[in-house]
Amino acid sequence: MIFETWFPGAVYLLCFLTSAICAWLLMRSYLQVRGNMLFWSALCFGLLAVNNLIVIFDLMIVPVDLGLYRLAASLLAIAVLLFGFIWRGDEA
Repeated sequence: MIFETWFPGAVYLLCFLTSAICAWLLMRSYLQVRGNMLFWSALCFGLLAVNNLIVIFDLMIVPVDLGLYRLAASLLAIAVLLFGFIWRGDEA
């Protein structure tokens, strides 16, 4: 069926757009307020958007396995947010 072929791609694209818009909104708020947690959250969501973009390329476009790159991007995103929480959270 045609529904089974375009639906996963649409979901992956919506996930990418959602995380990219969240990153943009958080960075815009950071530039106005200069709160540290806004910066680290924006950076995390930006990296999650990169992760979602790699998912699109991995599962829809490129025939090679990009699973390691997906895991690395999500690990980096969470590590950035944890760094912001643990070491920079007291500077709010």
